[in-house]
Amino acid sequence: MIELVGMRLGARVGAFAAVKFAILLVMSQYPDSPLPPTRRAFFLAAAQLGLASLATATATATTLATVVGAKALGAQPAPKRAAAAALPPMTVYKDPNCGCCTEWVSHVRKAGFEVTVRDTADMSSVKASFGVPSALESCHTARVGTYAIEGHVPADLIQKLLREQPVARGLAVPGMPQGSPGMEQGAPKDAFDVLLFDKAGKTRVFASR
Repeated sequence: MIELVGMRLGARVGAFAAVKFAILLVMSQYPDSPLPPTRRAFFLAAAQLGLASLATATATATTLATVVGAKALGAQPAPKRAAAAALPPMTVYKDPNCGCCTEWVSHVRKAGFEVTVRDTADMSSVKASFGVPSALESCHTARVGTYAIEGHVPADLIQKLLREQPVARGLAVPGMPQGSPGMEQGAPKDAFDVLLFDKAGKTRVFASR
């Protein structure tokens, strides 16, 4: 902006200088008279030369301003592309006294999920309503988009699930493996599978950790 203003002011100063030069040029053609034969001829000649210089100076200033502006815009960082589509909201159902469930909620929030927590003592009914097979049960159960999330499923795998959109009921980490998200207390860490399950209760390994 500063460069652009400076260029415009410079163009105007150049135009005034050109008019002054035109006046001196016309007067030099009439050395025996302080003014030209007619004021009309004098100022017409001065105006014609001044306007021509003004047009040239303005065009030059506009070109320079365009170049400077383009460079300024080029120097600005390009807006970052969205890494992924906006994540759908998540609702987590858990026992009010479950500490590892609370830790898992913190884990998925850090990954960008907007989470609503619903404490309930009747988790069995929640799991049954979402079609979670009893063999896959853990402590908490979540709902995100059209999928059920059972237990300590890593947030990045939930994001992968939402990107790929497989035909399935959801993901589950049965039990509470040591070292899984929300269960990082101490060592050793357990290896565990994240299972994709369908409406019939059939499973396949979605990922291993």
